Amino acid sequence: MFDTIMGKVIAIANQKGGVGKTTTAINLAASLAVLEKKVLIIDADPQANTTSGLNFSPDNDQKRTLYEVMIGRIGISDALIQTEIANLQMIPSHINLVGAEIEMLETPERESVMKNALAPIRGDYDYIIIDCSPSLGLITVNSLTAADSVIIPVQPEFFALEGLGKLLQTIRLVQNGVNPDLTIEGFVVTMFDGRTKVHTQVEAELREHFKDMVFRTIIQRNIRLSEAPSHGKPIILYDVICNGTANYLSLAKELLEKNQTK
Repeated sequence: MFDTIMGKVIAIANQKGGVGKTTTAINLAASLAVLEKKVLIIDADPQANTTSGLNFSPDNDQKRTLYEVMIGRIGISDALIQTEIANLQMIPSHINLVGAEIEMLETPERESVMKNALAPIRGDYDYIIIDCSPSLGLITVNSLTAADSVIIPVQPEFFALEGLGKLLQTIRLVQNGVNPDLTIEGFVVTMFDGRTKVHTQVEAELREHFKDMVFRTIIQRNIRLSEAPSHGKPIILYDVICNGTANYLSLAKELLEKNQTK
């Protein structure tokens, strides 16, 4: 009998914007939930794209976002929002989160605020997915400190490969400091177009360099995936039969396969 690890925290991170990070966070979380796992998604990006992509406006209730949790104004349970998918809850973000880094400067163990906040509810979920900010500031360091592992979305462009260095350096710093148990769950190729020579070259180079750390599943470029956030829906609710839905369900199943324990 195999069971999934309870309460595994996975950060979705890449300091380069436009690589499908938020799309991956939303749709991986939604796919895991549809596959009957209890999932929490945390929007740790002040741009709040995950929040709006799951049909919630933080302006509706500015007192119940990750910002208030990080500065200690409310407990994490008070920030939980139920999404349209039964097994998926969310902690929304707000532009106010930009100011949290300054307000937390005098906080003891400021890198561990998110980890400590998550502790009371961690066991309530099979997976906790954190959508990190594209910056490598204190909120992202908090996310990596709270996480067990990191999934790194990579757009198959040469500049995207060059940009991985800074993120891997940040992960090493976190591993050497506040979270020695942090691992890289894997790299996922996003926005892939097999008709484009550079995409196939970069994918091959990524697999040659990182071997089986690269997920087998590839997220193909898909117009429906780019449309779904404007409707406030994960792809599985927006278009159940498109390639985007199939790709993210495949990624979720591959993740579950990797995380099975005796």
